[in-house]
Amino acid sequence: MQPSPESTPYFKLGQRVHSAGDPRRIGTVRYLGPVEGYSGTWVGVDWDNRDGKHDGSLNGVNYFQATSQTSASFVRPHNLSSGISFLQALELRYRGQTTQEEEYEMYVLSASNKRVSVELVGKEKIQDKLSCFEELTSASTSYLGVSSPGDPCEIGAVVPNLKELDLTGNLISEWKDVGTICEQLPDLVALNLSCNLMSDDIVGLPPLKSIRILVLNNVGINWTLVEVLKHSLPAIEELHLMANHISTIKPTSSSIVQGFDYLRLLNLDDNCITDWNEILKLSQLPSLEQLHLNNNNLNNVFYPDAGVMLELLNGHESHEKGYKAFQNLRCLLLGGNIIKDPSSIDALNSFPQLVDVRLSGNPVADPGQGGTPRFVLVARLGKVEMLNGSEITSRERKESEIRYVRLVMSKHGNIQEIKLLHSRFAELKALHGIEDEKPLAGGAGPQKMATGLLSVTLKCVGASMGEKPSLVKKLPGTTTVGKLKILCESFFKLKSMKLKLFLQEEGSPLPMLLDDEMENLTDLGIGNESTILVDEES
Repeated sequence: MQPSPESTPYFKLGQRVHSAGDPRRIGTVRYLGPVEGYSGTWVGVDWDNRDGKHDGSLNGVNYFQATSQTSASFVRPHNLSSGISFLQALELRYRGQTTQEEEYEMYVLSASNKRVSVELVGKEKIQDKLSCFEELTSASTSYLGVSSPGDPCEIGAVVPNLKELDLTGNLISEWKDVGTICEQLPDLVALNLSCNLMSDDIVGLPPLKSIRILVLNNVGINWTLVEVLKHSLPAIEELHLMANHISTIKPTSSSIVQGFDYLRLLNLDDNCITDWNEILKLSQLPSLEQLHLNNNNLNNVFYPDAGVMLELLNGHESHEKGYKAFQNLRCLLLGGNIIKDPSSIDALNSFPQLVDVRLSGNPVADPGQGGTPRFVLVARLGKVEMLNGSEITSRERKESEIRYVRLVMSKHGNIQEIKLLHSRFAELKALHGIEDEKPLAGGAGPQKMATGLLSVTLKCVGASMGEKPSLVKKLPGTTTVGKLKILCESFFKLKSMKLKLFLQEEGSPLPMLLDDEMENLTDLGIGNESTILVDEES
């Protein structure tokens, strides 16, 4: 059914609205007019959180096409709000009184599970300070239904010193409205527009010369629009583009992304990028130090050789000047992707300045999926100082590298195979003075398997095991996990209890389960002074 040509006094097609009384329930007007079988005028809304009742069809009549099967509903006009101005939202948040409902929600539970009201000490002083708008340097009007700037002449007069502004989850969709607000705030350096469904047409947006940080998470933007937007962001240093379904990087005038001369941090987490070649288009951003690519669908990483760069740059001036790919990149976050190949880990050594890496959530870094434990990652990544959010200490690096060499020597006899699969093996073997006799970790100078025994700390952690002191035992490197379980039953007098063992590694947030009973301590890379946790099967 076609929308009625008669518009309601309040709404129009494509307008962003929220449910009256609930500014967090936001949607887009897709239909205005009658609904068969019901009297009066109705507004068809496609809700962002998909908590509607149908897909835009009702009783066999299609009124509009919603984004999902249950994201649409018909609402009476008086049950919707078209929003308020930015200035009204400031008044509401910083000068409005706390409602009885809000105060009722401020409580803690006592030991007897009863509500105990919380009273904020100094609440009046805080409110008085926040209500002095001219002193505000940071403000948030998130989820207040902001749909327009208000009187532009008043914005600069009301909050003249504003430096940070959070507009998350409002009804703003036009870039010209963003420009109006920013033009009146000359000191504004950080702007968050997340969860506003922004228009595809970037019109009326003046240069935002003071903006250094811009957050555009979940706003429906693609890279083509980013290329247009960059001309209004001459000083941008941080750009956050999470959850925008970006799958390709499409530069406008060449094969690589240009401009963004001062961009230090680019956040592309939670998008849909599958091909590392798309990421290479960012390789010539001159100031890029941090690149966030968590939770995409990347399956490999490689550092481009001269041939790849020649093809990519194709006569661009950065090639003529001999710029390296990602020449200033120090932090690369790759968590939650589908990287499986260890060669992707080795490739990270080629990034000139890379010292901070996240690989958690990838098969290659998950021992439970056949990936490698933390100590192997540390050993293979020669320059990395921070791994998965944990600092790599000098002690952890030394022990990891020695364990790694021992592990490789125990599993590979062919030196050519070792060179092919383990690029740092020879370097680490020489660095730590390890000889060809399956050496052990610990001690200075050449590592020799003098006694054939490993010093291992065994620690009971099972809830029903009782308090038992930790034991330090010397065990042959050939001891299997299955044999060690039997020994632990004897050491700790744990008869008739089924055990599971974990290796506790320095810097790793979770211990590694030792689930293959046939593997021995040497094959697992367990070295001197390792700690093994003894738990019970649940």
